[in-house]
Amino acid sequence: MVAVNILETKGLTKIYGGLQANTDIDFSLRRNAITALIGPNGAGKSTFVGMVSGRTPPTRGSVSFEGRDISQLPAHKRMQLGMAYTFQITSIFPGLTVEDNVALAAGRRLAHDKVAHAEKTATVLDRIGLKDRAGQVASDLSYGHQRVLEIAMGLAQDPKLFILDEPTQGLAEGEVEAFVALMRTMAEETTILLIEHNMRVVAETADHVAVLDQGRLLASGSFDEIRANAAVQSAYLGAPADV
Repeated sequence: MVAVNILETKGLTKIYGGLQANTDIDFSLRRNAITALIGPNGAGKSTFVGMVSGRTPPTRGSVSFEGRDISQLPAHKRMQLGMAYTFQITSIFPGLTVEDNVALAAGRRLAHDKVAHAEKTATVLDRIGLKDRAGQVASDLSYGHQRVLEIAMGLAQDPKLFILDEPTQGLAEGEVEAFVALMRTMAEETTILLIEHNMRVVAETADHVAVLDQGRLLASGSFDEIRANAAVQSAYLGAPADV
């Protein structure tokens, strides 16, 4: 029987010198759902996600993925197990075309099969709405389209878990709406961990919300439960009417 939770952390802690960026975080991600991770600036969200993805070694604690302890695995090994991660700042190959960017990402899994590789690249470009821009150099794209390209590169890897780190940052209103629609289709086939400050995006997409504050897990629940939580209002959201 497949476990309900695809990922779990136990006591996850990161200390930089005398500063505790994260402290004893017990966290779980429900499979095939969108979980939003929110909190004020400096709450420790990026550090936590870095430990989950393998880019930041924890001081103590553990990370399990599909029932396997992956605490000692580096980031590229976690990617091979089915994790994909987009950054706050786009991490595309600016001198290559849109198609080549997606093909490179797909090649991590399908380099041995040229036909499947080409089909996967074309399918992702069509699904993500970049088919008409396939031959365009990535650096010539608008910022919003570069963010979409980065998501396409993640999707090309068929991730079991897709971590999106502030994907709507810097997007225009229309681009945010398109992203929300894309998220809904992505959630049909992968588990998503969304780090996001835009509460409208969180409200419209997240099945579950977790709140970090001062490096600790403050609360978790549905968006309505989080919005009504007095501790969360004090630390981050303000009164419910303001959300």
